[in-house]
Formats: sequence, structure tokens, C-alpha cells
Amino acid sequence: MSTSVTTGSAPVRVHSDARQLVADIVALTKPKVQVLLLLTTVTAMYAAGSPSIWLVLATVVGGSLASGGASAVNHWYDRDIDCLMERTQDRPIPSGRMQPHVALWVGLWLTIASFALLALAANVTAALLALAGFAWYVGVYTMWLKRRTTNNIVIGGLAGAFPPMVGWAAVTGGFAVDSLYPFAIVFAWTAPHFWALSMLIKDDYAAANIPMLPVVKGDAYTFKAIVIWSAITVVVSVVPVITGAFGTIYLAIALLLGVELMRQSFVLLRKGTRAAALSLHLYALIYLTVLFAGMVLDAKI
Repeated sequence: MSTSVTTGSAPVRVHSDARQLVADIVALTKPKVQVLLLLTTVTAMYAAGSPSIWLVLATVVGGSLASGGASAVNHWYDRDIDCLMERTQDRPIPSGRMQPHVALWVGLWLTIASFALLALAANVTAALLALAGFAWYVGVYTMWLKRRTTNNIVIGGLAGAFPPMVGWAAVTGGFAVDSLYPFAIVFAWTAPHFWALSMLIKDDYAAANIPMLPVVKGDAYTFKAIVIWSAITVVVSVVPVITGAFGTIYLAIALLLGVELMRQSFVLLRKGTRAAALSLHLYALIYLTVLFAGMVLDAKI
């Protein structure tokens, strides 16, 4: 009887372990973070031209591999502080389900695959830009700035601004000046978006001794910084209209979205509540999504 139970349960255990391994590898790539990055890639592609569905798919997969590779290396490097933060303690490495070197190799191979796919299916410029995003996120943000300065997310936020440039380059065949507009918008947007989130999880950052702005400078200072960077985001968003890259449809969308972004920023400054911080964080996601959709609408009408 016992032998039957043992042999009968073994395949279940194997299948369960395999599913867990797959789930952990997926978790290394931070799929929730990737959604917005890929959205900016796709919308930038359609704003830049009329790509084939195959080019879009190849660019999305290539960009996803690059982002996933950077995230996996981030898991490997940050394993010591992930153990200290409640929201990251169940990640594959700090939970003990995965050895650190496995995450590192997953990250490196995903990055190699990304470069090869983008170079072959799109062009070398797109591949190099994706590689630059990987290098910025891993080298500049994760390894250099994150544990050293409150400017970590301001400068490090450039990493998230590379995907639209990758998409633009994939369509145009090389680097285009117009791709700097979505790049600059994402860069400016990252600060208020992330600082609103950091208000909600600042205790975790404090426990890991990570110098995020609300931990080091306090809530009031962070609220003011969010207002300033929200204003910078709105200004940067209308620059493409001034230069003639986008027209009145995009301008109307950018201004409407910008008014609400500023309103929510001032509400957070005035109230200083978790609810206001969460509201701004969630609206920032809507803001970027609709703004980039506006680029496509303006380009196609």
C-alpha cells in the first residue's frame, strides 16, 4: 500500500516542481512591470509608421526578453535586500526556491536572445537600444544608484524610457530624433509615478536601508517633488507639438491628461494620505497609456 502511494505521488511532485520552476522563472522577468514597457513600445511603433504585424511581434518579444533579462539580473543582485523587505521576501531567491546563479544565467541568456532577435528581425540599432536599456537598469540603477542616492529613480528611470526608442528604431530602420520625445516623456513621468508608489511601501525601503526619497527626505519633501516632476512631465509632453512632431489631437489629449495629473499631485500635496498616493500612482499608469495612444491617434488621423 505504501509503495503504491509513493510511486503514485512521485509524478505529481515532479509536475508540481516543474510548474514552480516555470513560475519562478516568469517571476524573475517581472511580467507586471513589462506590460507598460511593451505598450510604449507598440504605440511608438505605430506612431512612427505602419509596421507589419510580424515586426511588431518580433519587437515585442525582443523587448520583453531584454526587460526580463534586466529584471532577472536585478533579482540576482538585490537578493540580500530582498530578504529584508516584506513585499519581496517570497521572490525565487530569498525564498530559497532558486539558487542565485540560476537567476543570473537566466538574465544573461534572455539578454543575448533579445539582442539576436532584434538584430535579425528588426535592425541593429533597435538591438543596441534594448541592450542600452538593460545596461542602464542593471549597471546604473541597480548596481550604482539604488543604494546610494535619493536620485536613484530620477536617473535610473531612464532605463524605462528606452522601449519606445526601440520600437521607433525598429520601424524607421535606425535612430530618429522624434523618438526622443516619448523617451523624454517616460523619463519625466517615472519620478512622480514611482515616488507615489514609494510612499506606500516606504517602510520596506527603510528596512532595507534603501535611500528612496520619502525615507530620506520625508513625506512633505516628496509631495513637493512629485508636484514639480508632474509639472515637468506636462511641459515635456507638449514639446513635440511645439516642434511639429505631433498635432492638435495629441495636444488636446496631452493637456487634458496633464490637468488631471497636476490636480492629483496637488491633492497629494494637500492631503498627504495613502489613498491620495495610491490614486496618483494608478492615474499615472492611465496617463501614460492614454498619452501614448494619443500619439498613435494623432499620427493616423
